[in-house]
Amino acid sequence: MFDAARAALLASGAPVAPDVGRTHGGLISAFSNHLVKNGPVSKDMGRLLNRAQEIRQVADYKGDSVELSDAQEMVGQAETFVAAMRLEFMP
Repeated sequence: MFDAARAALLASGAPVAPDVGRTHGGLISAFSNHLVKNGPVSKDMGRLLNRAQEIRQVADYKGDSVELSDAQEMVGQAETFVAAMRLEFMP
């Protein structure tokens, strides 16, 4: 999802630095400000990206396990997100 968000930002022509994906937080902030806030990306897609960040932080930094059901849900949401970015920015 993070790679798709970065690709969407770059493909949109938004005024972002080429290394916008250097941090997940910076990427999410730029994605929200340039593509979600005033469109063309829906707020639902922004929420999916934020949810992916929450799950990633649990797994990477809190040392907690991610429940199988959460992981399965995230895979489905990632597929939805990537498809939406392809449709909008890479027709």
